[in-house]
Amino acid sequence: MTSSAGDTRLPRHVQVLIAGGGPVGLAAAVELGRRGVDCLVVEVRPTVSRARPRCKTLNVRTMEHLRRWGLADRLRARAPLPVSWSQDVVFCTSLAGRELSRFTGVLGLAAEGDRFPETGQQAPQYVLEEVLREAVEELGACRLVLGSRVVAVSQTDDMVSVTVENGSGQRSTVTADFVIGCDGPRSVVREQIGSRYVGGEFLRPNFGMVFESTGLWDHVRHGPAVQYWIINRSAPALVGPLDRRNTWWAIAFGVDRETGEREAHRIIDGVAGRHVPAEVVSTDPWTARMQIVDRMRHGRVFLAGDAAHLNPPFGGHGLNTGIGDAVDLGWKLAASLAGWGAPGVLDSYESERRPVQERVIREATANMRVLSTELLADNLDETGPAGEEARRAAGARIQETKRAEFHSLDLVLGLRIPASPILPVGGKGSAGEARKGARLPHVFLDDGRSLYDLLGDGLTLLALGGRGPEVTAVEEAARVRGVPLTVVNLPEAASSAYARRLGARLLLVRPDQVVGWLGGEAPGDALALVDTLRGCPRQSAAPRAGRRPRPAGP
Repeated sequence: MTSSAGDTRLPRHVQVLIAGGGPVGLAAAVELGRRGVDCLVVEVRPTVSRARPRCKTLNVRTMEHLRRWGLADRLRARAPLPVSWSQDVVFCTSLAGRELSRFTGVLGLAAEGDRFPETGQQAPQYVLEEVLREAVEELGACRLVLGSRVVAVSQTDDMVSVTVENGSGQRSTVTADFVIGCDGPRSVVREQIGSRYVGGEFLRPNFGMVFESTGLWDHVRHGPAVQYWIINRSAPALVGPLDRRNTWWAIAFGVDRETGEREAHRIIDGVAGRHVPAEVVSTDPWTARMQIVDRMRHGRVFLAGDAAHLNPPFGGHGLNTGIGDAVDLGWKLAASLAGWGAPGVLDSYESERRPVQERVIREATANMRVLSTELLADNLDETGPAGEEARRAAGARIQETKRAEFHSLDLVLGLRIPASPILPVGGKGSAGEARKGARLPHVFLDDGRSLYDLLGDGLTLLALGGRGPEVTAVEEAARVRGVPLTVVNLPEAASSAYARRLGARLLLVRPDQVVGWLGGEAPGDALALVDTLRGCPRQSAAPRAGRRPRPAGP
């Protein structure tokens, strides 16, 4: 349900209030709403802005989450650039100039057998926001209030009190069991809980813009690409199409707001390599920030997305990392509210996400060390031996310094949680240590289904050796603790091959497709194992029957 700007009819109480209805806040609402959690999303923008597309890369992991939510196909149908259109990044002196190098199969856009069920997708951020807004509206447990903002947050041990201001300046108070601050770099929620960014900022300015240029495609010598890195002295820049017609985005490196506004058309001509008619649709000056908050949680209030961490955009990791935050926190809050998640499940949010966020910041910062401005050289557009040698040297440097930026699936898919209060501790050399805390290895079944499509919204037990007493033991432990459990038995041939691949016959998988435990035989204490995965490693008493569990506190 969506409320229009100025609507003051807010609920008195919700289970989760989400401040900020950008992609991260909406993703958190979808993760919660699919599990029946009553949530309210408060967003100041009445409509999704198409003028500033921001993120353009949805990586493989984000698309896997969209698949789990039933939204991947819907998003691909809306994306202006289908994956089949191009999977290349080109480095050139201009769109009409010389090509220096290119990367193919970039950003997870090319399928790699069984490695993942969904390729990445190039799509402007507004496409993702529109799809997620629709999904939130379709969930009966969710309400999206537009044209309003969160202006104050206070909490007790039992609940959070949130002040919401609408477009007319009227204020209302909503209480919630939990609050998620997804309200961006200028987060009110972050300020209210006394959290602050730690880190640095790269002071060199960059000037982003969206422009329309009819006929520009006629001058592009390099074929379709998702990005073109322009290496010339008049306009060192990064540019790409937003659609296959005439809308483009560009980032001019080292250009400040005043210069960019004054010389936008000159920059466009420099990118094109010739004069082209163009209309500037929007501008977006920015500087890169490499920052993370000193704490992501205070009591019942959490931070996610840009409210919690910022990184340079190179490699396309920022929004995708925020979606990962929303998924991680979403299922854990839902488990806590449903009663099967104990306090440790919420304690694990920061301990699991911070290492991921810090690595993304490091990788994005490394990608920023070599931009078009660092690749400038003489004679790149010249004919003859001098030009050929200059382009050969430039191409070699590009391949050496930029490959990691466009082929980063080890970062996207290979992250492993090093330690967590909700992951069991195994002994040295135990079968589960190598994959525990990592994304479940993917496989397609013989009938074309993805293994991921069989996983449940709670814990999933993959029984790769058939049904035996070890399966019954885990089922009974889950029943005693009230933990939703899906048992998956693969066909015999697939089960045997997958067991050999993993070196294990039993796996417990979390709702976020992360391996919680695996082994070659039954766990020694199934009840203790389930307790650990639900955030209560020392719990021994079963919940009392017939009583709705109280949400776990901070």
